Amino acid sequence: MSVGDEKQHLLDQIAQRDEVIARQAAEILVLRQTIDALTRRVFGVSSEKLDPAQLEFMLGGDLAKKAAAADPADPGPAADIPTHRKPSNRTRAPRIPDHLPVVREELDPPEVLLNPDAFRRIGEEVREQLGFKPAEFYRVQLVRGKYVRKSDPAAKPFINPLPPCLQERCIATPGLIAEVVDNRFVCHLPYYRQEEMFARMGVSLHRKTLCDWALLASDWLAIIYREIQYEHWRALYRQIDETPIDYLQPGSGKAQTGYLWTSNIPGGSVFYHWHDGRDAEGMTGLFEEVQADELESADPKIVPLLRIIQCDGYSVYPSWAKDKAWIKLMGCHSHVRRKFFEATEQSPRIVAWILRQIAHLYHIEKRLRETKAGPALREAVRAAESRMIHRRLKNAIDKLALRGSILPKSKLGKAIRYAINQWANLEVYLGDGRVEICNNSVENAIRPTKLGAKNWLFLGNEESGQKCAILYTIVENCRRLGINPKKYLTDVLTRLPAMLAKDAITLTPANWLKARSGKPVRKVA
Repeated sequence: MSVGDEKQHLLDQIAQRDEVIARQAAEILVLRQTIDALTRRVFGVSSEKLDPAQLEFMLGGDLAKKAAAADPADPGPAADIPTHRKPSNRTRAPRIPDHLPVVREELDPPEVLLNPDAFRRIGEEVREQLGFKPAEFYRVQLVRGKYVRKSDPAAKPFINPLPPCLQERCIATPGLIAEVVDNRFVCHLPYYRQEEMFARMGVSLHRKTLCDWALLASDWLAIIYREIQYEHWRALYRQIDETPIDYLQPGSGKAQTGYLWTSNIPGGSVFYHWHDGRDAEGMTGLFEEVQADELESADPKIVPLLRIIQCDGYSVYPSWAKDKAWIKLMGCHSHVRRKFFEATEQSPRIVAWILRQIAHLYHIEKRLRETKAGPALREAVRAAESRMIHRRLKNAIDKLALRGSILPKSKLGKAIRYAINQWANLEVYLGDGRVEICNNSVENAIRPTKLGAKNWLFLGNEESGQKCAILYTIVENCRRLGINPKKYLTDVLTRLPAMLAKDAITLTPANWLKARSGKPVRKVA
């Protein structure tokens, strides 16, 4: 081998080793990011909030100084982002509400008690405390008198029939069943804790009995659940997400995973549907199939059958909607922001700039909410202000995608790829003032179910999933409307056995509140 060939061979070996080192360095970077993400998920805070001052720090001192030196007369849509500090002038609720009943206890000096005629009361000092009286059990006896005519004592006696009830020979009143459901699905108490709690009150009730009462309530409330389901089928715009819930499967040796699919109408009701998997079959209970001939016969000016569905980038949604012309998918900016937020440590300056642009978009939406802008005004403001920021953000992400230094499997690389794949769906909100910028409200609707799962860990079996979906639908809609779920359930479970099926629509939480208050429905976000 000549000297030149030997030199070339050494250079080739060095080049190969450099490639191996670069590949290993990339793998080490991805593994470090994975470990950091897992550590942050277990031990860190879950909040994604960043103070504007922190964004300026991440962008760098030079840029912050330049931004501070400029003093434009009109900052435009990209105005300063307000901090997340709580306002200090918020009115504080009274520590002891005025509507509570008063129990007055007189504490007179012993000298006065011995000789009250020798003293004259000239005033008093009052100290208020907050007391509590625990709930109590009581026996309910339905006494039905038997009567016979005095003129014909041998005839058949008269007796009043039993009123309609949830179940024959059930010892629980609707109020007690409402208490069990409220404890389980509002306060997230497992049945075994309720069993212990009732035992301390002197009543022994097995957890299986409590579970059967909750199942009985779900069977009766299913008709109201279907009315809410029909409302969501008719909605033109909804937000959809899914969350895993474990359940027991006899013979499998371990808990299986099912999914609670959630449909949310912003400013309206929420609806839960149970499915044992995360595939497209889980969408079937959330939609009423629209036939092709119905779509063709629809008025093109009105397009009443077009449904806008806001969701994340999960692949099931586009695969399910690809052959459905009446479905239009819409993206979520919060999921895009979350992807970049997780890549903060990889490239702080780049991520800080992107997060700041997204923050400007949210600041515009906040201003529109505060002014209670309608769909037409929202669409106009988004076209004038948000579209420009959107275009600037898209150009920056496209340029980052062309950089060879950003690894595709890194956090930043995944965030860029996710944003590019979702961009067409993200732009839908710019041209439609009815829709929201993100689907945070549907994630807020999922939160109570996750709080419950942390307490009771899993469902008893697969069939219990849909029963829980019914009860969660009822209590969550009560919470949104400011209704006491226990009071609502007690009234509805008392009235349902004596009602016709066609009258069940009057007992949905929204209609129930309207009938009792006679006022417009108050929606709680």
